[in-house]
Amino acid sequence: MINSPVQRKVYLPVLWKFRLSHGGSLGWMFFSIIISIPWIKELGEIVTLPAAIVIITGIAYIPGYLNAFMVVSLLIDRQPVFKTLSPEDPVSILIACRNEEKGIEATLKQIAKQDYQGKLYIYVIDNNSTDATSKVAQQSGKELRLNVQVLFEKRPGKNHALNKGLQFVKTKHVITLDADTLLHPQAVRRLMSRMSSAPKEVCAVAGAILVRNSRKNWLAKIQEWDYFLGIASIKRLQGLYQGTLVAQGAYSLYLTNVVKEVGGWPDAIGEDIVLTWAFLEKNYKVYFEPTAVAFTDVPTEFIHFARQRSRWARGMIEALKRTKPWQQPMVFTRYLTGVNLVMPFLDFVYTFVWMPGLILSLFGVFWIVGPHTLFVLPLTLLTNYILYRYQKGVFADLGLHIRKNLIGFFLYVLCYQMIMAPVSVWGYLQEFMRLRRVWK
Repeated sequence: MINSPVQRKVYLPVLWKFRLSHGGSLGWMFFSIIISIPWIKELGEIVTLPAAIVIITGIAYIPGYLNAFMVVSLLIDRQPVFKTLSPEDPVSILIACRNEEKGIEATLKQIAKQDYQGKLYIYVIDNNSTDATSKVAQQSGKELRLNVQVLFEKRPGKNHALNKGLQFVKTKHVITLDADTLLHPQAVRRLMSRMSSAPKEVCAVAGAILVRNSRKNWLAKIQEWDYFLGIASIKRLQGLYQGTLVAQGAYSLYLTNVVKEVGGWPDAIGEDIVLTWAFLEKNYKVYFEPTAVAFTDVPTEFIHFARQRSRWARGMIEALKRTKPWQQPMVFTRYLTGVNLVMPFLDFVYTFVWMPGLILSLFGVFWIVGPHTLFVLPLTLLTNYILYRYQKGVFADLGLHIRKNLIGFFLYVLCYQMIMAPVSVWGYLQEFMRLRRVWK
């Protein structure tokens, strides 16, 4: 079980975990530098030595360091036990939606199945829909005997809809939920159990989101592993250091008064990222609860996927512009947000150097990609294996089963970064050029 009532005999402070993880990752990077010296010399004869160092830093040194930091952190991480398993505090749920006539009923049905004993107040905020979203929400609420109130917000934008709903919230805790996201029956209880068990400076808890339409096509199959392994590992890492960087609007729990304190959801393409960083800047902590699970539909058409992920990249840049990493009060969050400063560099190098280098290697030219790059694979596979073992335990605790999706896994390990890096680069360029926001 993930949350065993038996306390650990040895407690390792978070700061020591942070130091140990850095020690392991710096050791790996030093090893990488030593074995890459011949590579640097060979590439330097073609592009000059300084350019070779910059390229290999972006391709190998920094990614290897970050992966090693994650591996060591995940190995020493232990999720704190719940102090209370069945909190009964009333909770409000905000569902901002536009043209969700076909999906809102299923979302409300899953809320009705929650095993949470406290009262739930549900606010469906219709963001100027042109279909029967409001009517279906009202009717479904009555049939399911839920306390549903439908609100209207004409101004387009998820932040406006959520802020409209926030005006009506009277409970201490509020959950945001996307209209196409379905909750596991234990989701609200586990989210509230984590918040109730957390220190008073914790103002938000991000839930775990998984893919429910992974059988749709190859793109959905890849994203299943991204959510299951990639995104979950990053959030677990950040949660360990008490600074989950995105309490995602699709499914997270917040302290109502703290959301109001920072001015509610900002007018930003990454409103949830900017909001979370505002919490961290005020010395609040944000946790992640891996057993509080919800399921969402991911984009199955590449154009929609590209728009979604480029929005995420833009949201990261927005957060960096509004809240600088060095302005964060905690050493952990300064480091975690500071890592995002190098992500554009890594994505640019991967897109414009590594991918062309891969094409050259197919013709026998191993300037960039060659046998030396195979050293990255063991660390990548180890990272995924560690998280897979952990996620398997989470699923067993919830009575869920992991789908057999081998094709998606191999595509995720071998090809996913080749899709994500160019899409992220496009998002950075959109933000730099201040292009119009496109949501779907």
